[in-house]
Amino acid sequence: MKMNLNGLYEEYGRYIYHLCLKLTRNKDEAEDLMQDVWLKVVRNSGRMDNVDHMKAWLTTICMNTFRDRYRKDVRRSKHVMHQPETLDVPILDLVPSDNMTPAELLEQNDIQTLVQRKIGELDAIYRTTIEYFYVYQYSLIEIAEVMKVSIGTVKSRLFRAKKYLKELMMEDTAVQDYVIA
Repeated sequence: MKMNLNGLYEEYGRYIYHLCLKLTRNKDEAEDLMQDVWLKVVRNSGRMDNVDHMKAWLTTICMNTFRDRYRKDVRRSKHVMHQPETLDVPILDLVPSDNMTPAELLEQNDIQTLVQRKIGELDAIYRTTIEYFYVYQYSLIEIAEVMKVSIGTVKSRLFRAKKYLKELMMEDTAVQDYVIA
């Protein structure tokens, strides 16, 4: 798979940024982490020709960079990081912490159920676009190919789908506590 660094950033930059944001839960830290990730990508760009699954390779670099930064911060501060209760389980697997309490597990399950129900209420075209992007983690190019539309159309559908999903969630009083306005 031949790809230059600009093409790589164009295709996966947004995905890596969102992964960094999900890991750090802080915009500034996510931007710092993303810079470190792309620095490692540039340093290892000579290996790109041997990479079969570029997205997996980039994800691994991102996760390892996050782990390294976290370990360095823990050694430096000697304070245990207080993690938000709503942090995703796969991310908790990366960071040493106590097990989630039963109440936290129930809350997480409630949130997942509510979001899945609201996604199910979207029009099929928006539901499919969201599932391809967030559930199956297809790139914009992959979604465009599967749906036989332009990348611009995929971006528009994704933007509208998120907007409609947020509107649906804000209309539901059971969901409002979980939605960030």
